Amino acid sequence: MIAALLLVLGAVAPRCYPPPVAAPVAVPYLQPACEYCPGHRGLEYHLAEGSAVRAVSSGVVTFSGVVAGTRYVVVLQPDGLRATYGQLSAVVPSRGAVIAAGQLVGSSSERLYFGLRDAGNTPVDPTPLLGTLIGRARLVPSDGGASRPGAPPRLQCGPAVSPIWAA
Repeated sequence: MIAALLLVLGAVAPRCYPPPVAAPVAVPYLQPACEYCPGHRGLEYHLAEGSAVRAVSSGVVTFSGVVAGTRYVVVLQPDGLRATYGQLSAVVPSRGAVIAAGQLVGSSSERLYFGLRDAGNTPVDPTPLLGTLIGRARLVPSDGGASRPGAPPRLQCGPAVSPIWAA
């Protein structure tokens, strides 16, 4: 059943993912030289404790629990990658839950670990797969009246391209 669900969800898998939190990366991915060599097998964000952590893709929760005193949620995505959200202060979904992209995974501690692994359990650098949320500029009323809410941010994938020069 999980395989069939992932096949259906895979038809709508994104080309890039939104970041799991609205914060800059504090510790980048560092490819280890060998399987047991030192490195940093994911990204680390430093942010306010209790910040919302959202799923970067839809999928099925394969693990939700505590390992060595640290809370984790692992999501098997339709593209076959497993996303790990770690150093959480609280988790929302339980094992076996089907989640949608953007759904709340949990709350952060002062740090958040985000990593990706392929089907062979090899770490994958998430950096080139994460897009950037870009807010849209809007005018503010000059008469002091109430302003309308702005449009939601859009996801920009790949290298930044100036809209003036985009073809």
